[in-house]
Amino acid sequence: MKVKRMKLVVCGKGGSGKSTVAALIARELARRGRVLVVDTDESNFGLYQHLGFEQPKDFMLYLGGKAKLKEILFRTKGRPEADILEEFTLNDLPEGFFVGDEHLKLVAIGKIHEFGEGCACPMNVLAAEFLRKLRLRDREFVVVDTDAGIEHFGRGVEASCDAVLVVIDPSYESVMLSKKIAGICESVDKEVFFLLNKIDEDSKELLELMDGSKVVGVLPFKRELFRACLRGEPLPEIEEIPSVVDTLLKWSSK
Repeated sequence: MKVKRMKLVVCGKGGSGKSTVAALIARELARRGRVLVVDTDESNFGLYQHLGFEQPKDFMLYLGGKAKLKEILFRTKGRPEADILEEFTLNDLPEGFFVGDEHLKLVAIGKIHEFGEGCACPMNVLAAEFLRKLRLRDREFVVVDTDAGIEHFGRGVEASCDAVLVVIDPSYESVMLSKKIAGICESVDKEVFFLLNKIDEDSKELLELMDGSKVVGVLPFKRELFRACLRGEPLPEIEEIPSVVDTLLKWSSK
């Protein structure tokens, strides 16, 4: 398989396990090349722990913080392409604003830290600009962990990405959200895949509700994974993940 490069957005309903899946996929991709995880979920502070890292400094601070970003938004009248950043590569990430090593790095863009900070719009604009200006080389990958729901689509976070992976748990809300996301992706010509998560004997009928051609994997409920997430510990190895990554890489190499 000729592995190229890929920017993958991971999204889904709150509680579906998207941050956990993003971490698992990123760690497996790091065995195949270089990976940057972009954490854009403003309310989830656990992704760095899933990867065994310290919490990184928020990338917004590199540009002066949220207030400065609001000024930029005002000047650009909210244009999706705000020209906040110059083009850059993984080697150009500013020191102090990422954690990790040569194979796996994490950047956090936009966390809510205090009461009354306001909406997530500046964060999403910066995330979209970051992904648009990042240039990848062969065997370099980006995994984006988004906030729950679909607001990030409205802010154009997916515009410069290659594919969207929807994490679906056994719930009606998750199924309906996946259909909404699939429709949005089709309207902007983005490839969409489904990963079914937390599946047990009672929830296997979930497969019957999905477009099977888009399903790249089924992750059963695993108690050891549940415990690691509960304790904020690095995630254990999950045997189904390599085949999921193989499927995604096979698609990206076409």
